[in-house]
Amino acid sequence: MSGMTRDSEKLSEKKGSLEKAKNSNSVTQKSKGNPSQDNQSISSREERDDLVRSSSHTASNKAQILAMPQFGLRDNLIRCELLKSEDLYTYLENFSFFLGTYNVNGQNPKEGLHPWLSCTLKPPDIYCVGFQELDLSKEAFFFNDTPKEQEWMKAVSEALHADAQYALVRLIRLVGIMLIFYVKKEHAEFISDVEAETVGTGIMGRMGNKGAVAIRFRFHNSDICVVNSHLAAHVEEYERRNQDFKDICSRLQFRQLDPTQPPLTIMKHNIVLWIGDLNYRISDLDVENVKDLITKKDFETLHSYDQLKRQIDEEAVFVGFAEGEIDFQPTYKYDTGSDQWDTSEKCRIPAWCDRILWKGKNIQQEHYQSHMDVRASDHKPVSSLLIIGIKRVNSEAYKKTFEEIVRNIDKMENECIPSLSLSQREFHFKDVKFMQHQAERLSLFNDGQVPCQFEFIQKPNESTYSKPWLTANPSKGFIPQGGSMVIELEVFVNRSTAPDLNCGKQEIEDILVLHLERGKDYFISVTGNYMPSCYGTSIYSLCHMREPIQDMPKETLLELAEKSPKDDTATTEKPLDIPKELWMMVDHLFRNALNQEDLFQQPGLRTEFAEIRDCLDSGMPDSLPGSNHSVAEALLLFLDALPEPVIPYAFYQQCLECSASAGQCEKVISMLPLCHKNVFNYLAAFLRELLKNSASNRLDVAILATIFASLLLRSSKKQDFAEKTKTQEFFQHFLTQHSS
Repeated sequence: MSGMTRDSEKLSEKKGSLEKAKNSNSVTQKSKGNPSQDNQSISSREERDDLVRSSSHTASNKAQILAMPQFGLRDNLIRCELLKSEDLYTYLENFSFFLGTYNVNGQNPKEGLHPWLSCTLKPPDIYCVGFQELDLSKEAFFFNDTPKEQEWMKAVSEALHADAQYALVRLIRLVGIMLIFYVKKEHAEFISDVEAETVGTGIMGRMGNKGAVAIRFRFHNSDICVVNSHLAAHVEEYERRNQDFKDICSRLQFRQLDPTQPPLTIMKHNIVLWIGDLNYRISDLDVENVKDLITKKDFETLHSYDQLKRQIDEEAVFVGFAEGEIDFQPTYKYDTGSDQWDTSEKCRIPAWCDRILWKGKNIQQEHYQSHMDVRASDHKPVSSLLIIGIKRVNSEAYKKTFEEIVRNIDKMENECIPSLSLSQREFHFKDVKFMQHQAERLSLFNDGQVPCQFEFIQKPNESTYSKPWLTANPSKGFIPQGGSMVIELEVFVNRSTAPDLNCGKQEIEDILVLHLERGKDYFISVTGNYMPSCYGTSIYSLCHMREPIQDMPKETLLELAEKSPKDDTATTEKPLDIPKELWMMVDHLFRNALNQEDLFQQPGLRTEFAEIRDCLDSGMPDSLPGSNHSVAEALLLFLDALPEPVIPYAFYQQCLECSASAGQCEKVISMLPLCHKNVFNYLAAFLRELLKNSASNRLDVAILATIFASLLLRSSKKQDFAEKTKTQEFFQHFLTQHSS
């Protein structure tokens, strides 16, 4: 109890000093007020109001107003009121959207795409065309450019409907996942706010062989987001696909023109169009039963065994999305160049991997079909034509609404000071763990007489509003009078914040300052306890721990963290040759995964990583939980989180300089601190064993060198392409069979 009291006293002292500093800052800022800045803001406001009142006011002026930089409270008030009154000045007009998805299996465009892209009688208003597996080469897998981008873009542009002219708005690609967005030329002027983003969900949540690309844009007055995704493969991996979908939804964010607004997520748009190789398969039927139902064209029965349908029915993914009736045969897997089902040794069960879904109002599907005439790949392309009611602006009605809003704001602007009530001001996060999200909800209610704009602001002498392990989402925003907003306070410890938390140099403790424009500041205290982890702990420290890290006294952890590998007098007890946690993971893979296909290339499940981490941190079981892929990813994450890499930073430049000579490379390794040298040699020996089984696990020297060189031989600064190549060349010497 006394410890808790001391903690709360410390926090209240911090709050007091913060308040003093804030008050002195605000006084200084007021006294230093710049009259010319004030005049500028008034003149820009007057310009906006004049623009509204002028007779030349049009829909494009309106877009200019909403896209004005330097949004202040008044601008957000106007925008908020305009959005609330949208029905007064908009009407719906139908436009046709052609959506297409095609997994091209690394092939070149050998045939015309007209049967797919020009299958509609009338030319569509908009084309959104997605590809997956554009390039399957090793170079493309590791983020390099691919000539196939231009080849497939040319094939698409040549196959667009001949009865219209189209403008290319945007192309976005992540490795082999590409999305191309065309619009009829006469509609181009009504496209605005175009942003494109990517997110990789491959191994370690970063590799881009799986993931999504997305384009968001405003068409007239409707906000639209188009997503093209390629989710995890293999029949049994539907939970991994679900996880990929959720990761894409949470991690893919678009910046907004208005810097006071938080980034836009996919689901914040009026309309979401989702295409791609979603990779959901047919479950609980053998290949003969599936082919029999296809022959009978009994797609309704077959669809009941479809994993995506089942997951949607269980509300595990795509909640609120719609998909048209599937009355075409599965689009995967065919022998390339034919309409014949897979005759390879694996004899894949046919499946509807390639799908098109949508979310939003006023959407009708005209067709949903596959295109059997296109045979370049082991997939068939799929298309859907959607008729979407787009909100258009009636300029006269808009002008009238805008003027009324400006008049009302003029009346109330200086009458009241904004005010908020907070659901709570103290948050405690219990048992925070490495790479495990924890979130608490802070509810804000605008109990004042006017709308308010809030922002979490930096404390004196600090560069950000919070410690790096803490985020508030959204960190700023606008709440109308009588309105409320939920802020998610999220704690997430990653490789950059774990080292100091593991040894106790830092603690889960922070104070957030919530600032109201033209109002006061609110102080929110965040505390918690962190569970030390082998993830983010140095090799040296781990070699000096015979017990699990969570059984070690805090004082010992701090003492070890402050010593270096050069100091061999740290303990009278002989250190371990390598960390026991590393041995557990490598030994598990050696015993169970030498023949595992796609090892170190296919991600594991996050839930299984959490179980593996907990086993390593709290006790050493006879065997680790989880699949081989989850243990392999846990190993990569362990190496990635080391504060000092296996080859310490001090040796980095030397390694680059001698990368061409195997003998010189081995000499550098011989000079490493003993525990680092042992780890390097142990990992290299294990990887050579894996390569002996390359016929079954499909690994080769290039793949392993690319993955492991970036982890074992890291730079403390950003690497350029030439450096990455040299680190791979360095490590390849240790993967060949003759290496010692």
